[in-house]
Amino acid sequence: MKNILFFLTPKIEVAHVREDETLRQVLEKMEHHGYSAVPLLSVDGRYIGTLTDGDVLWGIKELGFPNIREMENYSVMEIKRARDNKPVHIGETMEGLLEKVAIQNFVPVVDDGRIFIGIVTRGDVINYLAAQRKKDMENG
Repeated sequence: MKNILFFLTPKIEVAHVREDETLRQVLEKMEHHGYSAVPLLSVDGRYIGTLTDGDVLWGIKELGFPNIREMENYSVMEIKRARDNKPVHIGETMEGLLEKVAIQNFVPVVDDGRIFIGIVTRGDVINYLAAQRKKDMENG
């Protein structure tokens, strides 16, 4: 089995939201990328949690359904998060990663200082395992 870095999508390739962004920026970012959940990071790059489209929807309701321009006045931190994807450390074992990816669409990966370095998606792990199984079957 591979090291978790084999599956890592680096931060530079991951749509994420910073704690100093507005509700409007979050909506536009999620819409542009077509994601239903994004990592939420501190301004210094630490992983805070996961923001989902459901969190945003309930947040908009709680804020009285502001229009798009009014959303510029609300911080992403005003949105309550129902649950956060649990991160793994960069040195996590494959078993530990598999436990998380079984219950999360993506697993945030952090370093010793909880600095976000990227994600591992459930799809990437499943595709790898399927390819390995196919290869094993072909080799008898």
